[in-house]
Amino acid sequence: MQTKIKTILAIFILFVCTASCDDYLDLKPQDGIIRGEFWKTKEDIQAAVAGIYSSLLKPPPGVADLTMTEYLFMYGDLRGDMVAPGQNVTEDERDIMNSNITASNSLTNWDAFYRTINYCNTVIDLAPAVKEKDPTLTQEQLNHFLSEALAIRAYLYFTLARTFRDVPLKLTATLTDQDNFQLPVTLQKDVFAQVIKDLKLAEGYAVEDYGNNPYNKGRITVYAINALQADVYLWTDNYQEALIATNKVIDSKKFSLYQSSNYGTWYNTVFANGNSVESIFEFQYTAANLGPFYNIFLQRPQFIISATVAEKVFGVDFDDLSKRDIRGDFASIVASFNLIYKYIGDSEGTKELQDSDTHWFVYRYGDVLLLKAEALAELNQGAEALAIIDDIRLKRRAIAQTAQSVDASSKNGVIDYVLAERSRELAFEGKRWFDMLRVARRNNYARKDILINAAIENAPADQQQSIIAKLQDPNSHYLPINTGELYTNKALVQNPFYK
Repeated sequence: MQTKIKTILAIFILFVCTASCDDYLDLKPQDGIIRGEFWKTKEDIQAAVAGIYSSLLKPPPGVADLTMTEYLFMYGDLRGDMVAPGQNVTEDERDIMNSNITASNSLTNWDAFYRTINYCNTVIDLAPAVKEKDPTLTQEQLNHFLSEALAIRAYLYFTLARTFRDVPLKLTATLTDQDNFQLPVTLQKDVFAQVIKDLKLAEGYAVEDYGNNPYNKGRITVYAINALQADVYLWTDNYQEALIATNKVIDSKKFSLYQSSNYGTWYNTVFANGNSVESIFEFQYTAANLGPFYNIFLQRPQFIISATVAEKVFGVDFDDLSKRDIRGDFASIVASFNLIYKYIGDSEGTKELQDSDTHWFVYRYGDVLLLKAEALAELNQGAEALAIIDDIRLKRRAIAQTAQSVDASSKNGVIDYVLAERSRELAFEGKRWFDMLRVARRNNYARKDILINAAIENAPADQQQSIIAKLQDPNSHYLPINTGELYTNKALVQNPFYK
């Protein structure tokens, strides 16, 4: 059976993942291959779903592209206030960090997202018919596969809509050269609505327990879906639904904040090894399939911590240096070397290149707790939100220097404390820019100052006024559609800020 699955997966990768194309969706399989030689057994579906997860880790063979993880990190962190350019940063990366963004910037290429979305669409479209061909495929098994494809598609569209705002929404598979590739953008609010619709369907189909820990942490479960739902609901200002979604995760009693009296044990368990009791969904890098972090954070560092992270985010107790936030020095960072350390080390020091298998953390329990705190604050339950923050800080050994005295009745004060705690809890996990943008845009951008203050904190002095002027326009908070996409797809219209 294992041999058959590996063979099927090889066929899938050969004929699907390397298919050439000249359109923005970056996937046009040769006519007949998918329908004629595949999609006959449940093992075929299993292999196709495995292909979806594989595409999240690496580009397909022969495709010169960044990994999905690199895009997720850069989209979520480069425009924030915690990352600075390293000595090997590219000009395109530096331009993103300094809000000097043009449509020709290579990081605005969304091919990797639409390639994986198409893999999801292919499973959603073609898997149901396999049930008629393979009597061993049960409806429950089929539903589980569909749940994974629906949830990953939802996550990718959610990320695209937060990054570019209005994006093409394609919900059917690209199977032949005759498919229509001239698709206009769909408004962000409608993309979010589709994401919510997909997640509700995926939740009803989802797996609670695969029977082993790596699968429970590395594949879509109902709890990964609930975490994603909470995130989306906060973006759509549906705070009660966000609260309900977070409580589904919390009330399951399957997750908790890992505690240890030893700093190294805590770091190894949560980050260096991964798949801990805190983990909800992680991209599973292994010794046979290494992540990109060793290169971009250590070997040829493109990104380092910003000058304010050590003291402002994690804090320093100058009276007793033995007191430190367990998430700070030698966990998320190494302050003395300006290193983003979360993904490149263990308790003994930096890993060797051949051992650089730290996972990418999509959702962890601390994330869900703080999403709940944000929802509570928006529902005018500030005291309950502050209780969550206090509990996290106690278990993470946060130091007094980063504590805030907040009036529970001050919504903005509580939200600011939530954002500060999220910066500590989720440092360099692709969250910071999205967190700030989500809060800033509410109530007709009543908190635009959050983005502006963060952007200029580490910006060169001679560029600060230009950055402030740009960020006054909400259109600038989203990336432009890449020039190549506009050339290929004539139905697209550029974000007005970049015209």
